[in-house]
Amino acid sequence: MDNIHQNGGFKSSTGFILACIGSAVGMGTIWMFPYRLGEYGGGAFLIPYILFSILFGLVGLSAEFAIGRRAKTGTLGAYEYCWSKIKQSKLGYCLGWIPLLGSLGIAIGYAIIIGWVLRALWWSITGEMLSGHHEVFLQEVTGEFGSVFWHTLVIVMTALILMFGSTSGIEKVNKILMPLFFILFLILAIRVYFLPNSGAGYEFLFTPNWEQLGHIETWVMAMGQAFFSLSITGSGMIVYGTYLPKTEDIPKASIRTTFFNTIAALLAAFAIIPAVFAFNIAPNAGPTLMFITLPNIFAQMPFGQLFAILFFVSVAFAGITSLLNMFEAVSESWQTRFNLSRKTAVTLCSIIALFIGVFIEAEPKFGPWMDIVTIYIVPFGAVLGAFSIYYILGYKEIRQELELARKPLGAYFGITAKYIYVPLTIIIFVLGIIYGGI
Repeated sequence: MDNIHQNGGFKSSTGFILACIGSAVGMGTIWMFPYRLGEYGGGAFLIPYILFSILFGLVGLSAEFAIGRRAKTGTLGAYEYCWSKIKQSKLGYCLGWIPLLGSLGIAIGYAIIIGWVLRALWWSITGEMLSGHHEVFLQEVTGEFGSVFWHTLVIVMTALILMFGSTSGIEKVNKILMPLFFILFLILAIRVYFLPNSGAGYEFLFTPNWEQLGHIETWVMAMGQAFFSLSITGSGMIVYGTYLPKTEDIPKASIRTTFFNTIAALLAAFAIIPAVFAFNIAPNAGPTLMFITLPNIFAQMPFGQLFAILFFVSVAFAGITSLLNMFEAVSESWQTRFNLSRKTAVTLCSIIALFIGVFIEAEPKFGPWMDIVTIYIVPFGAVLGAFSIYYILGYKEIRQELELARKPLGAYFGITAKYIYVPLTIIIFVLGIIYGGI
């Protein structure tokens, strides 16, 4: 191990991969992918989704991991490093704040959602979630100061993991939570398979509607789903690259992360959509699916309370592992840039997230906040990251980092990165604004 960062580094390739999967697998995987899969052509949708996932994973994730390891620091320092190539390090530092604020902004909203999930888990344990009160639940948690206790609990838990574990804490937590996530969702998927009429859900999911491939919207949604589900933000994955030893094959690690992220998305689809069809309920995406539709289903299933608990535990695991990455991206940059202690940087990030978050818990404030962050700031940060790495720093230098622990990359890699991937990030940003989010 050649960990030179003050926070240490990942001790194993498995720990690193699980941490990256933990960051990638989140709410978009659980409540958006299953619905889009069925809505945009079933099995046909998988073709563009997998193609875009491989593309973005190979050259997008690899770029963020590589620049983190190359610069030996997270977001702010990485952008400063890139732009120093053209003697504009101060400009790079300033630009780095955009994706960093994107990470903080989405962390603020994410902490609120995970608070809802923890509260739903508690209601599932007490039985209230399945007693016909789930609509009341959603009204309460999305009201003014509707979930302060649970919201605070999420941030405290995340902060404690980061304060006292640093990279070892991130690695250990993901080594436990991510395998459990897969196991629990697999159990749910197997149980759902035996529900009466679940076959209609599998038909909705996987019967190919080839005509959909002729619709531009199918490709747009597949591209957006693949891009954002991999957590390519121009910030979060950079910090994990910072903690990566020189012996790690970055392109290989990126493809492995992409593979398991896709498996997680398919597991979510197997667990959710057939159950929805088994009870003849509309497969709506978003909070309604998670907090009204699924509790309705669990209430009608034998041992429904047990499966509700398993479901919300799984979702909580996915949410917390993603939140760890968002907080880490912000904390590491502040810790390094302003010479703060680890605990001080994490505490500052947590206080800001909680202070802003408690005032936007109400849906009329929460929705617009997340729209601004996810439609404008985060995608623009991803564009900045791709452009800074492949054009400002240049493919020639980042290639040196990518090839440290592997055979030389083929000529296809640089061509794909510069002339396909970077333009696509710009297209995603523009289409996100046009469609109101993809």
